[in-house]
Amino acid sequence: MRRREKRLVQVVVLIIAALLFLYTGALRSSQRGTSEQHSHPQVRAPPHTHTPVYITPVRVKHVDRVDSQRKKDWHDYEAIKRDTARTGNGEQGKAFPLTDADRVEQAYRENGFNIFVSDRISLNRSLPDIRHPNCKHKLYAEYLPNTSIIIPFHNEGWSSLLRTVHSVLNRSPPHLITEIILVDDFSERDHLKAPLEDYMSRLQKVRIVRTQKREGLIRTRLLGASLATGQVITFLDSHCEANVNWLPPLLDRIAQNRKTIVCPMIDVIDHDNFGYETQAGDAMRGAFDWEMFYKRIPIPPELQIRDLSDPFESPVMAGGLFAVDRKWFWELGGYDTGLEIWGGEQYEISFKVWMCGGRMEDIPCSRVGHIYRKYVPYKVPGGVSLARNLKRVAEVWMDEYAEYMYQRRPDYRPLSVGDVSGQKELRLRLGCKSFHWFMTQVAWDLQQYYPAVEPPAAAWGELRNVGSGLCVESKHLSSGSPLRMEPCVKGQGDALWNHAQVFTFGWREDIRVGDPLHTKKVCFDAVSHSSPVTLYDCHGMKGNQLWIYRRDLTLFHPVSNSCVESDSEKRIFMNSCDAASLNQQWRFENVNTTVLEQFNK
Repeated sequence: MRRREKRLVQVVVLIIAALLFLYTGALRSSQRGTSEQHSHPQVRAPPHTHTPVYITPVRVKHVDRVDSQRKKDWHDYEAIKRDTARTGNGEQGKAFPLTDADRVEQAYRENGFNIFVSDRISLNRSLPDIRHPNCKHKLYAEYLPNTSIIIPFHNEGWSSLLRTVHSVLNRSPPHLITEIILVDDFSERDHLKAPLEDYMSRLQKVRIVRTQKREGLIRTRLLGASLATGQVITFLDSHCEANVNWLPPLLDRIAQNRKTIVCPMIDVIDHDNFGYETQAGDAMRGAFDWEMFYKRIPIPPELQIRDLSDPFESPVMAGGLFAVDRKWFWELGGYDTGLEIWGGEQYEISFKVWMCGGRMEDIPCSRVGHIYRKYVPYKVPGGVSLARNLKRVAEVWMDEYAEYMYQRRPDYRPLSVGDVSGQKELRLRLGCKSFHWFMTQVAWDLQQYYPAVEPPAAAWGELRNVGSGLCVESKHLSSGSPLRMEPCVKGQGDALWNHAQVFTFGWREDIRVGDPLHTKKVCFDAVSHSSPVTLYDCHGMKGNQLWIYRRDLTLFHPVSNSCVESDSEKRIFMNSCDAASLNQQWRFENVNTTVLEQFNK
């Protein structure tokens, strides 16, 4: 009996334990369900919290997922379709058919480009899509920062300024444009007063601000930037045309890294006929020589990428067209306000961003056309010089490398650049790296094209023709001008001898105006057999500018397989080589035979 009672008690205990276990499990399950129904997902801060997360409220179709981030196609296909159908003067970026009446000097006098032609082309003209084909398939972040467009101007032409604004409005996603700020740098022309105010009042997001005195490009840009409210500041010149889908590729890179300054590819709008085309060589890195002239150099193999439409690093910007995170721009101190009018500011901002923790890229899928003026049409206030600006930048940023500039431009040494202590304190406060770091880590390929220590030249001095006894003359000539023969002036007291009749056959195997330490930026250039020998901007890429100075004193041009000759009319041209012709024999004043023999191996 007792055994039965004992077993019964054991069974009851087991049953109670089982019931308690089941009840506890059910309760926990119920609590988990309640918790999941009423709690919110945890919101985690994005990585790198110093980088702002930009969000715009507008969503656009064609969304895809790429690299685990939401990206989309930003092309406005309706606008592209409308542009493709446009016909007329200058449409599709075609050159305007000029007549002699269109080329009169009056057409260029006020603007440095042919305003007669500009006025006859639509303000909304279409442009050719000359991007790399891969750009048409690129996707960018779905949410991009918005931007303020800053366009400074001084006495700009009516149609060129308005075409700039319309191109931005026509080819930019509207919600990415916070505002377009036109900054008038004390213009005098009537059409830039009330007529411009009236016209721009009809356009959304465009406003005009005006300086109270002539400030110059640098401080005018700073005024616009100080008024900007967009997350990004985009600077444009006042005679540009934005091309298809130009803005998202710029903003996308800044959204990824706010300390990246980005530059569009700058295409050429011809100052005569307004034809639209790429620059020679197209995608190249920005650089400089040691006289501080802006240069472009090939992308080195180490940086060449499989997809030529991808962004690439560039040491120096051209200057006028770039986008930068607004807060980052001011953290860098903006522009140096001690720089006057224009010039040198592109070096200051380029050195600063690289040396102080940022980076700079050129963006092949963003293209903007720019009119390169025939000449600067306005006067620069007295006492202002580009040399002063360049020296000021060098004194703040270039450290011991500034000496290479002074060796080539000794006239810069005595110039006063004002107080630079504030700029040097900024550099110290930002913890910026040395210029040696910049030259070895960023612009490491520059020395290949523009060495700080110039290799010895093969020949230099006056260039005299044996047959006529006359010398090659470059006085008053500009790029594109044919060279000519004139009486030799050395020893005759001509103050301009040191540049007008002095040429250097240097290590690049081109012939440049000037002596070895003070060469100009123009070179001997020839196109073909029988063509004239002209001066053209030096490119350092051989081709039409490659010459061989042979032992028989002839100047041989491999591209045209011909030699330089002069005639009784003082012309200089290419002709079939004839070593016996005295008119094809040329003597340089100085020859380094060792270097010349190396060239001729």
